[in-house]
Amino acid sequence: MNREKSIKALISKSWRDFQTLKQDYKRSLDQEVILEEMKIDIKNIFENLRSCLDYMAHDIFEFCENGKKLGKLYFPIRWSRKDFDQVVKKDFPSLHDKNPDIYKILERVQPYNNDWLSKFNKLNNNNKHKDLVEQTKTISRQVTVSSDQGSVSWGPGVTFGSGVSVMGVPIDPKTQMPISNNQVKTDVTIWVDFRFKENGESVLSFMELSIRNIEQVFRDLSAHII
Repeated sequence: MNREKSIKALISKSWRDFQTLKQDYKRSLDQEVILEEMKIDIKNIFENLRSCLDYMAHDIFEFCENGKKLGKLYFPIRWSRKDFDQVVKKDFPSLHDKNPDIYKILERVQPYNNDWLSKFNKLNNNNKHKDLVEQTKTISRQVTVSSDQGSVSWGPGVTFGSGVSVMGVPIDPKTQMPISNNQVKTDVTIWVDFRFKENGESVLSFMELSIRNIEQVFRDLSAHII
């Protein structure tokens, strides 16, 4: 791949910036909103990852359409197989017939097969063209009731009505906790997180997923583009 060094450099920088972001992220959890500087860091990581995809698109074109004039080109992202085939036919006319393995790699990550790319693309576009995507702080609780016979856990969204027992211990519907007892042990874990308003995804988890997925697409394509 002609742009292999650039893509590797951008992916490596994304990982380094992500590690720094995680440290800042932990310090910001005590605040009501994520810092503006962190939003910029998030935007820059997304933009670098998007550049990786577009560099790959250029390498695909040069490999498959040898000798043809290269115009404005982006990594194809479409929400239906029909639209995907149309853009491939337009931008990479030889791809489907002459390079089916590369076609399958691109087709596999399309939003109609994997909603990650759709979410990534929307966040990236909004960060570029509108305003920095907002993140909201979320606090969730996980309750674990355990005894010598095992354990039962539940998190946000689970609500118990009257008359419900867990491992033989009644649940107080007001507190959603087991009533005081000496039969089981109750542990409560509080999770604090920031999530993207756009899609509800955890900021750190989704960013790590994005880097890993783009790194995997690069590896897959590198096996076929010489």
